[in-house]
Amino acid sequence: MNANRNSDESIVPATSANNGAAEASAESIEERDSAKRNDVQADLPRTPSRTQRKSSGLHGVREAARKDSTLRFTALLHHINFDCLYAAFFNLKKTAAVGVDEVTWHEYEQDVEANIADLHERIHRGAYRAKPSLRIHIPKPDGRTRPLGIASLEDKIVQQAVVWVLQSIYEQDFVGFSYGFRPGRSQHNALDALSVAITSKKVNWILDADIEGFFDAIDHEWLISFLERRIGDPRILRLIRKWLRAGVSEDGEWSPTTVGTPQGAVASPLLANVYLHYVFDLWIQWWRKSCRGDVVIVRYADDFVIGFENHNEATACLEALHIRFAQFGLKLHKDKTRLIEFGKYAIERRERHSESRPETFNFLGFTHKCAQTKEHGRFTIHRHSIAKRVRATFQKINEQLRKRMHRPLGETGRWLRSVVQGWLNYHAVPSNSHCLCRFVDEVTRLWLAVIRRRSQRGRSTWTWDRMQRLARLHLPRPRITHPYPNQRFRARLKAGAV
Repeated sequence: MNANRNSDESIVPATSANNGAAEASAESIEERDSAKRNDVQADLPRTPSRTQRKSSGLHGVREAARKDSTLRFTALLHHINFDCLYAAFFNLKKTAAVGVDEVTWHEYEQDVEANIADLHERIHRGAYRAKPSLRIHIPKPDGRTRPLGIASLEDKIVQQAVVWVLQSIYEQDFVGFSYGFRPGRSQHNALDALSVAITSKKVNWILDADIEGFFDAIDHEWLISFLERRIGDPRILRLIRKWLRAGVSEDGEWSPTTVGTPQGAVASPLLANVYLHYVFDLWIQWWRKSCRGDVVIVRYADDFVIGFENHNEATACLEALHIRFAQFGLKLHKDKTRLIEFGKYAIERRERHSESRPETFNFLGFTHKCAQTKEHGRFTIHRHSIAKRVRATFQKINEQLRKRMHRPLGETGRWLRSVVQGWLNYHAVPSNSHCLCRFVDEVTRLWLAVIRRRSQRGRSTWTWDRMQRLARLHLPRPRITHPYPNQRFRARLKAGAV
């Protein structure tokens, strides 16, 4: 491993881009443990026995990155070895959609060792060529579509291997309030952190922000410039440039990509986090040091929430964010970015001024509402599944039920159980029990309507009581499975403490 110190001028107005003391101080506002503790992870995921030999070099990279935040790594490609690529292949989803190469996971597996050996050889002699991403569009709940880019199989393999190498470096740099697409962190970790921060700090205003078309707006030159602050190996940077410039194929037509990184690509989440680490995370840490009141931040990918104690600082931050993002080709979504009154004193203040209840905001699938505990009347946050998304889920389930109308009830029941269980696994958080019960009831009604349409006597033979017995047989019962945010949040901090 060769490395040298990065002497480039910092992107943010601070003495060091990743000053350890500054990071610890900033993250203490969210009561987060330092991001530099987030290193308890395997060098490579668990795969077939051949790949159990883990790279000791990645541990050295991780340790070097942790000790010196200005270090540039000039020799990284040797970590993309046969075993790393082999592990990356078996880490891929076997049933994932194919790209322009039309090669499936199972087809590649038939001669996997020879295929990986050939891929490894092409990478290291510079003959590897990235293929265009296959562009598809998936519907969004608001009626629009989201473009996804499906990479070819070998591109997925190489991207996964490179991501593991880069994670060894950047997981030592990323800040505590960044949760999206990071090892050992989940959407529920972000939700817990947000609830604990708002309820325990002096938060009176919430800036709910969303970056418009973020993945399609990432500036390639800025991204490479950010990567060069830590990555000094031109061969790794060359691989990333190949993916960025490979273009997209849609309806058989190729078009170049001069900006953005495809949603759905294996490397896109990490590259997006690197981009926002320099554009937003380090900058907002520097910015809030000048604030007199509390400021709390939680970011998951391009969706972030900032809580403020003082209204004037909230409005100043929003104005500064518009300017900051514009410098890097980004802009806030005008319809999804709002500054609202929210917090433990919001209900009391608005009642005193004869105003309606505080507004709500959406984050990671839940509508967040100001509420009070029944026993002591203390401030708390209730989280309910976003109604619009629930309706969209009902529509999708109903469409599938109609297609399965004449299938055996047992077969449909097993399929429906997996769908409902998957939804409950995510949404079964405290204060959301009413939504859980309503979800299962509505799915039962949709199933009943389809069953009754199977024959002319369906309505008379299939009563609601009979349908409920069938639902109890196949559908999971709604119940809260996630702990309260402060319980899991404190447990996570305690487990990560050093």
